[in-house]
Amino acid sequence: MDYIIYFAITIGILVFIHEFGHFAAAKLCGMRAEVFAIGFGKRLFGWNRITGFTFGDLPEDFDGQGNTDYRLSLLPLGGYVKIAGMVDESFDTDFADKEPQPYEFRARPTWQKVIVISAGVFMNFLLTLFVFWGMNFFHGREFTKTTTIGYVEPKSAADSLGFQTNDKILSINGKKVNSWEDVRSDIILGSIGQNLSVKVQHQGIDKTIIIPVGKAPASDKIDSFLIPAGVKPLISDVLKDSPASKAGVKDGDILLAMNDVPLFNSKQATEIIKSHKGVAIPLQVLRDKDTVNLSVTPGSNGMIGVGLVDAFTGPVVFETYGFFESFAYGWKDIVRMTDLTVSMAGKVIKGKIAFGKAFGGPIKIAQYAVKSADNGIVSFLYFLALLSLSLALINIFPFPVLDGGHLVMILIEGITRREIPIKVKIAIQNAGFVILLLLMAFIIYNDIRSL
Repeated sequence: MDYIIYFAITIGILVFIHEFGHFAAAKLCGMRAEVFAIGFGKRLFGWNRITGFTFGDLPEDFDGQGNTDYRLSLLPLGGYVKIAGMVDESFDTDFADKEPQPYEFRARPTWQKVIVISAGVFMNFLLTLFVFWGMNFFHGREFTKTTTIGYVEPKSAADSLGFQTNDKILSINGKKVNSWEDVRSDIILGSIGQNLSVKVQHQGIDKTIIIPVGKAPASDKIDSFLIPAGVKPLISDVLKDSPASKAGVKDGDILLAMNDVPLFNSKQATEIIKSHKGVAIPLQVLRDKDTVNLSVTPGSNGMIGVGLVDAFTGPVVFETYGFFESFAYGWKDIVRMTDLTVSMAGKVIKGKIAFGKAFGGPIKIAQYAVKSADNGIVSFLYFLALLSLSLALINIFPFPVLDGGHLVMILIEGITRREIPIKVKIAIQNAGFVILLLLMAFIIYNDIRSL
């Protein structure tokens, strides 16, 4: 249910924002918007000023008299605004044999048509910019001020590539890194479809480590691939009457060492505990600013009764931004993500990246929506903004059915001063719609395979 709910919320917001752009622009340009639909296909229910709130389809001879029918339709994979006198997703051509009316799309000048068809993409860009601005202005940014690797697990993927504990990462693909956030994002984004060159310094000697294509960690695996200096296991919870409770361990204690082995993450601590069932283990913890030495004996189940999380104990810098400065940083983020998206699409076309790894459908959207929501409202809004930006970039692509396809036909008509025949427009729309449905089926198939 979480997947369904968050998918519906995410798609509902994005489609509403996009279609509202078309709707508002059409109204401002004096055009009639006959339908505002969330979803495609059969009308489930809706409202208009003539019939009020009703379920099911409207009568075939229904005349809205210039009023809009706001509806929810069966297939929740998008939406549309039906503008009078325009060949669109509804494939309605009843107007073709009639004289153009002043309130129709086809009767308006080219510049107004361009504004109306581009307004949805503009609204998606605006939503992305607004979210990025709000995150910078109200939330600010937190930077983990280290680029030094605190621990490399023996025989791990990072170890096999040549990374070592205490390596200081200097640059990634020639770009200098100043924080662990830079390291994470540059490894994730820089490795898409290409080898990754990581320059590190170990004991005063510089060396370059190459991460081959396919060997870089996925975004949800990066934190276990390389662990920054300063990360320690933190006790999040101590069970009553457990071995840890009897040993004097308290909530909030930071584990420094166990069995005289320095600790760098909770996985390391868990492995030591499991391998010492019924054997007392010397334990060193940091409590507030004091170092406390304890001894704990794991039970026969290889547990001591604590919850463990990884916590960064090193220097953290929190930066806040002013009103206009937040817009500047938000715009930079949009440019960076747009460049990444275009670059990724190019690599898919060239065969450097598998299509299924670059694009996701409803299942992946639902998965990421739930995951981001679990991490808090800020994480969910960031995911929503990225998805809104992706929707804008996809829609502006000059492909039939998409806004970019409509825009190309509008510009052709404006240059030639002749309207493209309705039958040609319908044929182009039908072909584009079929290809789009096949592409969506393929994307959903890849989503299911990746489960």
